[in-house]
Amino acid sequence: MPDLPLILEPAADDDAEPIERLNERVFGPGRFARTAYRIRETTDADPGLSFVARVGTLLVGASAMTPIAIGDASALLLGPLIVEPVFRSQGIGEALVARSLEAAKAAGWKLVILVGPESYYGRMGFQGVPAGRISLPGPVDPARLLYCELEPGALAAANGEARGA
Repeated sequence: MPDLPLILEPAADDDAEPIERLNERVFGPGRFARTAYRIRETTDADPGLSFVARVGTLLVGASAMTPIAIGDASALLLGPLIVEPVFRSQGIGEALVARSLEAAKAAGWKLVILVGPESYYGRMGFQGVPAGRISLPGPVDPARLLYCELEPGALAAANGEARGA
């Protein structure tokens, strides 16, 4: 079978249902209990920072960025990042994150946080949040709370509980 090119493009309104079905397949009903979803329930993702990945016409991945506030600082919450299981380990997730970070920086955002493994996101510029600096509205393993500065020093302005903007 010939290699099909990966297409990254902004998420469109008609992608909402396929993204939701992919999200359900990948994360199941337990996704609603996750702490990051508490923020996403109150604030919509920024459509200009949300992307999909396609192989041919098949939607195989998606990423979103939700505007949040951490204390008095503005930031973004990356996620969910979803990739169709049969297409994992092909660089699709990393490509989606790179595109999202690039768009966020171009739009003037300075800081992005997420909940996930540093072993995966570290190679994309994320690192562990210093203990006690940022909290989320629910339990989170502190080792999984990560940040990426799009402008050097941006983390210094963020202190407190993250909430929807």
